[in-house]
Amino acid sequence: MNFDVKETLKRLCLCCGVSGSEDEACTAAAELLKRYSNDILLDDYGCVSAVIKKPAPGQPLVLLEAHIDEIGMIVTHIEENGFLKVANCGGIDRRLLLAQQVTVHGKEQLKGVISAMPPHLESDEERKKTPEIEKIAVDIGMNKESAQRLIAPGDKITFDTAFRELKNDRVSVKAIDDRGGVTAVLYALEMLKEQEYPCGLSVLFSSQEELGERGAAIGGFRIQPDISLSVDVSFGYTSDAVEYKCGKMGQGAMIGIAPSLNQEIADRLIAVAKEADIPYQLEIMEGETSTDADTIGVTGAGVKTGLVSIPIRYMHTPVETVAIGDIEAVGRLLAEYVLRFEPISERNQKL
Repeated sequence: MNFDVKETLKRLCLCCGVSGSEDEACTAAAELLKRYSNDILLDDYGCVSAVIKKPAPGQPLVLLEAHIDEIGMIVTHIEENGFLKVANCGGIDRRLLLAQQVTVHGKEQLKGVISAMPPHLESDEERKKTPEIEKIAVDIGMNKESAQRLIAPGDKITFDTAFRELKNDRVSVKAIDDRGGVTAVLYALEMLKEQEYPCGLSVLFSSQEELGERGAAIGGFRIQPDISLSVDVSFGYTSDAVEYKCGKMGQGAMIGIAPSLNQEIADRLIAVAKEADIPYQLEIMEGETSTDADTIGVTGAGVKTGLVSIPIRYMHTPVETVAIGDIEAVGRLLAEYVLRFEPISERNQKL
């Protein structure tokens, strides 16, 4: 199979795609989708969608979905001393902001660092506190007049991180949430290429998930699938976490089970994983999932939804870490679900 999961992930993660400014990431994803579809749409809202196979009469339409935006920051003000004041786009972990390297996406890309007071000048109380976002400032090495020529309030800021290969086929980089999900969907399409399967198939890479699943609402309404499988990331176990609340990296796809998800889809995903010998684990949630599956599920007259997640460590930080094998397991599970597709029972009854 001519598909390199690691290189695809690298290409996508190194793109800029802060919520509301996903163009660069969307363009890269659309280029990758051209291998599988001649019907690709980059919509006005920043989503990428593609028709892979139109359903034959009587066949249901299955949607494979992942969000393409990433967390980042937005410039709110340029101070007299040239420092940039910022606000967050998405749920940034403020504990990790100080002294990070960043890229400011203005009229040109500018390198910067987040300012940090030397600990020698801090009081004991200041050392214990996580700074509020209003206290954060970005140093780009310019005075205000120079900065204003290249930067304007509203410009986005991303973390400037390298794609680091770790041991045991693991990698660390920004934006694995959720370019890892996008990569898994593309991997599934590669396995489905030139295959026959008993359903229609579309793909959605949605925008602005980190701002409240906004792209999923619009894309889901436009596509109107019968069944949707969302792919996102979830918590990979670390020694300081509660073990039963986390997935295990290297142990495969996390199949979601929640009141907001369709249980028949979850059961079918489990059965397919067993039949195809795909490593999997369960993710139990007590209510909503905090993913696009929640929004797509209540789109239009309702969509039967499932969720498959990739366990990652250090979510919403510049060093998100994933096992490549887990992305592959999710992609294989999506492909096998489509290849072995079985209709879901209808519950609408006139009384």
